[in-house]
Amino acid sequence: MRATLETLGIALLVGAVQTVLGVVGLVGLFALSTPLSAAPWTVVTSVYAHGSIGHLLANALALLLVGPLVERRTARPRFHAFVVGTGALAGIAQVTLGGLLGPSLPVLGLSGAVFALGGYLLAGNVVSATLFDRLRLSARAQFALFGLAAVVLTAATAAPGVALIAHATGAFCGLVAGRVRLLDVR
Repeated sequence: MRATLETLGIALLVGAVQTVLGVVGLVGLFALSTPLSAAPWTVVTSVYAHGSIGHLLANALALLLVGPLVERRTARPRFHAFVVGTGALAGIAQVTLGGLLGPSLPVLGLSGAVFALGGYLLAGNVVSATLFDRLRLSARAQFALFGLAAVVLTAATAAPGVALIAHATGAFCGLVAGRVRLLDVR
């Protein structure tokens, strides 16, 4: 659980810094928003920053459930790169695509990366691999199936104020990565 706990530790550290910066009115310094070029560091910091203690606790619990299971199949640097990469991509998708649907709100949190870790577990296990190999679906059909699964997973966990596009993006990335076993070191 080393990489999972390190990820959680980074989120706690960023949360502590957010609290201190909140006292001087700079709490939004970590939030990802458009235009991305205005504060490019937020592509990474937003993955570890959270809007509240409850938000952090919910993501921490989900991370503790799926993180160690993925971690057993990969190396620490790959795990961290996957968390940052999928979390950043999910956040970017949320602020850019969300901006097309309405006002673009800043985004924070590990949930996009957690959905990616969960998707990796769903598509990257032996049962799923065997099923996909037997079905012999084309790459296009698998992508469509993963897109549908990402939407279903997102809808099942939807709540007011949740970054739905980020969750769907994370789940989709995780499903695709799991299918190709991107993180597996064996």
